[in-house]
Amino acid sequence: MNNKIIVTKAFKVKSSTTLLAFLIEHLNTSRNNCKMLLSNHLVMVNGDVITKHDYTLAREDEIKILKNRVDTVAKNEPKPRMPKIEIIYEDKDFIAINKPNGILSVESDKDINSCYSLISKYLKPKGERPYIIHRIDKETSGVLVFAKNEKIHSILRLHWNDYVKFRQYHAVVEGRLSGSDTIINYLTENKNNIVYVTNRENGTKAITNYKVLKSNSDYSLLDINIETGRKNQIRVTFMDMGHPIIGDDKYLSNKNPLKRLGLHATRLELINPLTKELMVFNTNYPNSFNSLFK
Repeated sequence: MNNKIIVTKAFKVKSSTTLLAFLIEHLNTSRNNCKMLLSNHLVMVNGDVITKHDYTLAREDEIKILKNRVDTVAKNEPKPRMPKIEIIYEDKDFIAINKPNGILSVESDKDINSCYSLISKYLKPKGERPYIIHRIDKETSGVLVFAKNEKIHSILRLHWNDYVKFRQYHAVVEGRLSGSDTIINYLTENKNNIVYVTNRENGTKAITNYKVLKSNSDYSLLDINIETGRKNQIRVTFMDMGHPIIGDDKYLSNKNPLKRLGLHATRLELINPLTKELMVFNTNYPNSFNSLFK
């Protein structure tokens, strides 16, 4: 029994609709054929198999049509072990988790295991679903927030930087740093998905503030807040300074004492677009970060 996922078509949703209506419009086939795809477990939304015809889609949801079912596992093939997800906050509009390092925020072509999928399964019995409003890197742990309200999702996706008020991280970097500073860079990305520092004309502005909490001859523990949310912003900024984040072989770190990336999303503050309430989501950075400074 082959459990390998084979994707035949993939789409990104551009505006809110229902799943069946989307399939009919984009697959150029009959309503009954689209229903069969759903009932045969051949449609994924953000890495989760969906069978409901009236499942609500939101802007930037990722739809995949599969060649084979993915809900069967060979008798002797162990199911992949997924970490438990710690829910740090939940109400009718939001659900926030302390994302473990090593798991994607949302599925990719190569890995369907994700926080989104786990939260979808958690909310499904309640008749709810998560909506993607931001992501953090697979290797990074910490605060990850999903909307549970389609209207809030739509507003935040379009005006994220207007509603986000504070983004805090903690990181362990190679080498000794002291004091505090604000770093302004201009970032761009090459065809291999590597982000790097460039000039003002060719890049997008990235503002990173940091303060050193602890340091020794080998490492420094930093309290970081970012005024812009660029891809890999923190990782690239400190690599460019000659102090890459530990465990970050993508950005030239050659030290990995914790066997993980030394980066944690500690706090996110944003305004609820409907109630105008300031929402504060926070977690403590891992104790293992402190172990390097004893």
